[in-house]
Amino acid sequence: MQIAKALGAEVTGVDSTVKLESMSQNGADHVMDYTKEEFTENGERYDLIQDNAAHHSFFHCRRSLNPGGIYAMLGGPIPRIFQMMILGKLTSLLGNKKINLMILKQNKYVDFYLELFEAGKVAPLIDKTYPMSETAEAFRYFGKSLQCGKIVIKVKDAAG
Repeated sequence: MQIAKALGAEVTGVDSTVKLESMSQNGADHVMDYTKEEFTENGERYDLIQDNAAHHSFFHCRRSLNPGGIYAMLGGPIPRIFQMMILGKLTSLLGNKKINLMILKQNKYVDFYLELFEAGKVAPLIDKTYPMSETAEAFRYFGKSLQCGKIVIKVKDAAG
């Protein structure tokens, strides 16, 4: 979200009620609570939909794209990933919207991210930090999907 804003995009964030304030504080121009509003049915159109959890079929998201728009799925349930691998390319070839499975290349944009960080355009967002001994608790917290940022596991204390 911060990177999109740094690049000049108008950003709409969609998440649960508990995360709306955090999204606004991190640059979202608009926020939607998916427990109260279905973004694929509200008539809004987007140039890019980045779906980090794949809660929706790309067929539903596709109707919310502008012509030439892109739907990019990053993660999600295995059946949705296979659906994207098989049907996403075909759907892209047959229409004017691109459907992609987003695969990140490690360290490809590190210098660019560093520039944004040093310029103060992006900042790390850490929700909670756990000591290594509480890793199981960190995963339980993560499993509740309540985090508004990253969860950090400290391998050892700074003094250690």
